Amino acid sequence: MDAAEKLSITVTPAMARMIREKIEEGSYGSVSEVIRAALRAFQREEAGQAGSMPRASEPKDPAPPAPPPPDRPGHEIRAHLLDIFGRTARDGD
Repeated sequence: MDAAEKLSITVTPAMARMIREKIEEGSYGSVSEVIRAALRAFQREEAGQAGSMPRASEPKDPAPPAPPPPDRPGHEIRAHLLDIFGRTARDGD
């Protein structure tokens, strides 16, 4: 594993709630674990979609994705986090 680098990020209140919920559920032990899992999923998605990113001139979907029901398995929750974080990163928020 590479040396760790400490970063400070800003997230929306909804994202912060989601992160805290994952920790409270026991799915993750810390904020860092949630963010690392989301980033790993984002990397997997990026690797699978290389070359399929919309061009800047293409319209963006203005509606955020609906949250998954709470009874979803962990891999679906991670995919949902990735969708939110990925959309935020692409939109420049």
